Amino acid sequence: MQSYEEALSRLLAAARPLQGQDTLSLSDALGRVLAAPLVSSLAVPPQDNSAMDGYAVRVADVAAVGTRLPVSQRVPAGSQPMALQTGTAARIFTGAPIPAGADAVVMQERCRVEGDAVIVDHTPRAGENIRRAGEDIAAGAIVLPACKRLGAQDLGLAASIGAATLTVFRRLRVATFFTGDELTTPGEPLRPGAIYNSNRYVLRGQLEALGCAVRELGIVRDDLAATREALRDAARDADLVLTCGGVSVGEEDHVKAAVEAEGVLEAWKLAIKPGKPLAWGRVGDAAFIGLPGNPVSSFVTFMTLVQPYIRACQGEPALAPRTLSMRADFAWPRADARREFLRVRRNERGGLDLYPQQGSGVLSSCSWADGLVSNPPGQTIAEGDVVQYLPFVS
Repeated sequence: MQSYEEALSRLLAAARPLQGQDTLSLSDALGRVLAAPLVSSLAVPPQDNSAMDGYAVRVADVAAVGTRLPVSQRVPAGSQPMALQTGTAARIFTGAPIPAGADAVVMQERCRVEGDAVIVDHTPRAGENIRRAGEDIAAGAIVLPACKRLGAQDLGLAASIGAATLTVFRRLRVATFFTGDELTTPGEPLRPGAIYNSNRYVLRGQLEALGCAVRELGIVRDDLAATREALRDAARDADLVLTCGGVSVGEEDHVKAAVEAEGVLEAWKLAIKPGKPLAWGRVGDAAFIGLPGNPVSSFVTFMTLVQPYIRACQGEPALAPRTLSMRADFAWPRADARREFLRVRRNERGGLDLYPQQGSGVLSSCSWADGLVSNPPGQTIAEGDVVQYLPFVS
């Protein structure tokens, strides 16, 4: 069996960056991966502006607390002020341009209005409460680097420099199917011996969260010929064929044999728990990954292995899942020969609590948890030990 580290390294090395790009409006680009650096053609802010509601002044005109200055103009945001007359103040509002000649803004809480004049109860320093042109972004600066997955804040940053569209890598096309005569679609009657297909909804959610274009082929019966046909169909227009179930060694597990017949099987069986039966290879021009059928095993192997692979295909840096060093507020006295991924949740004390049932069929543990502890082979955990925590959302 391959170790987790070896399997992840081989998967990332096999990732083929997508060919093809889309030009999208900002409204449609959330979650996509930027294909080229975004360079600003302007400075942000474009000119010096006020960080406060108050009064723009010349520092030289306010030599002492209590200085009285006539108010010569009013400067709201979006206006174009006149140059500030010597010995006067300008009423100014947050975001408004600084009048030429002014070199400080005194916040209104430190001023008193008296008729058409203002009494300044503060001695300002040069530059006080002024946001300088280009303070956030300089003209010609790279605002967003290529290969960055775009969050809401990134779209706002692009909007701040006037970008209306972004060039992103096209979506990864993923075809999925699920094997098992026992599987039933929610909404249908549950016959004796059957179970509902929960993996479909977990897997589709995981893929769509990564911005993939998903084509579902449904449930495939436990039959070698049917599995081979489904693989051929899935591989026709997919970058990745992702299956769930049928990769173990039982007489009704046909995915491994089907991949060997229709393509190439690169690896099978990993030294991880949960998730030992995991296969990958190629079918036609498509990459292939076969996830185990147990719900937790499928969820964990997707998060720890498939997700980094997909992100690498989408143009992001090929990195292992991010881990944090955290305190275990639980004991795990049973060492295993395989790397274990334990379902845990952060608590209000700054540590991690363990879900009491760690079986590979206990999907409720994944709903309860907010991450995994990656526990090395042969390692026990005592309460208070520092462990490596993989958050579900990073």
